[in-house]
This record gives sequence, structure tokens and C-alpha cells, in this order.
Amino acid sequence: MDAVAKDLELYAEGNPPPGWNLDTEVDGLLREADSRHWDTFHLVGYSGGGAAALAFTAKHPERLQSLALLEPAWAGTCDGSPGYRQHQQEYEQLRALPAEQLMPAFMQLQVRPGVVLPPQPPGPQPSWMAKRPAGIRAFLEAFRTYDLDRSRLAAFTQPVFFALGGLSHPDAYGDIAARLARVFFPDFHLEVFPRRHHLDTPHRVEPERLAEELRRHWTRAEEPAAA
Repeated sequence: MDAVAKDLELYAEGNPPPGWNLDTEVDGLLREADSRHWDTFHLVGYSGGGAAALAFTAKHPERLQSLALLEPAWAGTCDGSPGYRQHQQEYEQLRALPAEQLMPAFMQLQVRPGVVLPPQPPGPQPSWMAKRPAGIRAFLEAFRTYDLDRSRLAAFTQPVFFALGGLSHPDAYGDIAARLARVFFPDFHLEVFPRRHHLDTPHRVEPERLAEELRRHWTRAEEPAAA
């Protein structure tokens, strides 16, 4: 299998591109796939990349053999539980915070209440961290205004895999997983990683297990075509 990791268009430069939204990411994915002459492919997205993967699925379902979501940051604004809506309001409060306060508050919203995050390591932060506050604000604005086509998403019948950390915030990622399974995707598989969370992810800490699950997911997605 020819696997390619693609960074978000949002972080291609020092600041978000003018007019950036999830369609910018959809267009970037299309360019990447077309440049490799992939008529169809398997798509995996984590966090904001997972939200972009959902937007791509709604726009171009015919290009996907399967979809894998590693705790997507957003899955539309409808059908969320009261807990989810409250959690989204807490996200909105981040927009007014200065960068040095935004990141710690943002990180705490990713995990189940009571989970203690490790302190930042000493020394200078990696260069990519400087882009994150502006990127988070851009995502929050996109999530508030983007029109995710629910009917096209619900028409997607290919296999969907969702990796969920047991220590991630249940009103965020647990709610999204339940909603996608209930409302949208008929062929949906949820895999829970009990000791992981959104900032301590399976693809970094348990890559062998996640790779095995993804290989199983991709193999099953290709079986009808092989038959």
C-alpha cells in the first residue's frame, strides 16, 4: 500500500491562508490525490484533519474506498447532546484568550475531567507550536460557519473506522463518535483505546495496534472490489 502523510493547508505558511476554511483542505486533498493519479483511496484524518476528512467525504464520496477518523475535532453542528453543546460554548470562550492562555485551556478541553496533563517540557517550544493558536482560532471560526452537507454524508456507505481514546473528553469525541454511528454511517466501527486521549494518541503511543486495526479496516473495504 502506498501511504502518504499530508499536512494541513492551514499550516503550510506562518499564518492561515486568507479565506481559509474546510474547503481549502478539501481542495488540497484533491490536488494531492490527483497528483498521484489516485482515482480512489483510503482517507485517514486526526483532529482538525478528521474534520477536513468529513468535509471531503461529503463533497467527494466517490473518491473514497474507506474513511478512518482519529477523534475528528468536529462533525457538524446538528444532533449534538446538551453536553456537547456546552463543551462547544467552552471552546468559543477560547477565542478571546491571548495565545499564552489559549493553549493550556484548549488542551484541558481535550481530556476527560480529572485527567492531569504533564507540564510543558523545559526549553524553547518547537517551531510548529507558534502556528497553533492562530490555527485553533481559524478552526473554531470554520466550525461555526461551515455547511457540512448532512444528506451527502449520510449517503456514504463505505466502511468508517473511528479510534477513540478512553481518557478523551466524552462530551467532545465520545459524543461525535456516537452521533456519526447513529445518524450518518451505516458501516461504522468504533475502536476504543482505554488509556489514550486526544493529546496522547494511539498513532503516537500504540502505533502497532492502530496499524493492525487500519489494515483490517482497509482489507475489508477492498473485499467487494476484489470479489
